Formats: sequence, structure tokens, C-alpha cells
Amino acid sequence: MSVNPMVYEAQFFGFTPQTCMLRVYIAFQDYLFETMQVVDSVILKKLDAIPNCKISPSEIRKSTEKFLLFMKEHFEKLFGKMEEVLLQLVLNIPKNVLLPEDKVQEQYPYSKEQLQALQEEIQQLQQQYRAEAAAGQALRAELEEQKAVQAELEKILQWFDGLDNICREHGISNFKESFAFLTQNSKKLQELLKDVEVKSKKIQKHDQLL
Repeated sequence: MSVNPMVYEAQFFGFTPQTCMLRVYIAFQDYLFETMQVVDSVILKKLDAIPNCKISPSEIRKSTEKFLLFMKEHFEKLFGKMEEVLLQLVLNIPKNVLLPEDKVQEQYPYSKEQLQALQEEIQQLQQQYRAEAAAGQALRAELEEQKAVQAELEKILQWFDGLDNICREHGISNFKESFAFLTQNSKKLQELLKDVEVKSKKIQKHDQLL
């Protein structure tokens, strides 16, 4: 069998010429084997009809097997020549023939150098696209962080607005005075908490004594 891949022929026929020849080879082999089986059975029937025949069926089978081997050897030689002729003259597309789907290559021919340059340009564009996609993703992540920070700032501003309202209710309009007011109130709260803790401990001791 030929080792030439014959890719262009496969594009045109839809199968490789070597595959076609292999199937023809197998079909001939199968047909030859089936024919010899039929010949063997016919000879055996004819011998059964002959009275006092000294030829045994095993001898007939040995003879048909020898004949089958002889036919196979000659078939191999003939098939080799037939394959060579079919692959060169029938299943071969000449070098100067261009298939219809490849006409665009004739209109817009590209050299190997131009094709390589085009492939390199495509790779560069792909790299640029990946880099821009990564940058866009980083910007989106940064935007989400900014939104979170803005939300926290809005909460702080709302807290200051509430604080300003409380201070105004107590007659305090100055920012320093507001912090002083808060500091005094926090100290009072701390003293109250300490007083509550002391009283709580006294009550617990009293309960334990009882």
C-alpha cells in the first residue's frame, strides 16, 4: 500500500485513496475465499456421485487450499500493479489542478513569510485582548471597592448629621464643643457603668451570704 497521505485527494473524494484501495483489496480477498469454498463443495458433491471413488474429501480440501494459496500469490502481484495504476491515473489530482473551494487562494496568494507574519499578528492581538480583559476586570474590582468605601463614608456622614442634630438639640453648635460634650457624656456613662458594676457585685455577695 502507498504511504503517500494524498491529503488533497481526500479533500476532494471525501476519503483517502489508500482507504479505497484497502477496501477493494479486502473485497477481492473475501470473494476469492468464498469462491474457493463453493468450488470445494461442488467438487465434493461430484465425487459423491461417482461410485468407487478413491479420492477422499481431505485430499480435495488440501488441493483447494493449495489452489487458493496459488491464487492469492498471483492476486498480490496483480493487485500491486493495479493499485499503482489507480493511485497514479485515477485517484490522483494533478499538481496544477486547484479545487473550487481553494480558488480564493489563487485570488489572494500568501507566501509562507506572509502567513507567518499574519499568525504572529493574530497572536499579538490575542495577547492584547487578554491584557485588556484583565485590566477591565481589575477596574471593575476597583470600582466595587470604591462603591463599598463610598457606602461607608455615607454612613459616617449620616452619623455626623445625627450627631450634629443631637448637639443642636442641646444648644451646642460649635464642633469642638460637640466633641467636648460627647467626651463629658462618655465619662458620665463610664462612671455610671462602674457604679452599676460595684452595686451588682455587692448584691451578688449579699445573695451568697444569705
